Amino acid sequence: METRIKTTDYQLVPEAQSYLDERLAMIEKLLDTNDGAARVDVELGRDMGHKSGNVYFAEINLLVDGRSLRATSHGASVNAAIDEAKDEIMEQLRKRKSLHRRVLRRGGAAFKRIMQFGGGE
Repeated sequence: METRIKTTDYQLVPEAQSYLDERLAMIEKLLDTNDGAARVDVELGRDMGHKSGNVYFAEINLLVDGRSLRATSHGASVNAAIDEAKDEIMEQLRKRKSLHRRVLRRGGAAFKRIMQFGGGE
């Protein structure tokens, strides 16, 4: 899995880098790509325009099998924003995986019905 990281008004510290790598490893476990064709673009930064305190954002764009998944989140810390974005991407991946499984099962059931009742004879 190819990873690109971009920061906006934020200096990426090694602790945040290792935290992000752990979260991306969780996302990689859900991917079914053996050839490493997935690409992840991550943007981290401080959201400007807020009057009180620092608000951070995390944006994760995942390109896998020609499809794009996107998650954006804001949080009081970079880690919180990363966690929210990771959870959103993982939910999208789970929905996509269950959809594929459901379509495959329906197709198999239809084929079984055809073979059982002599659709081919």
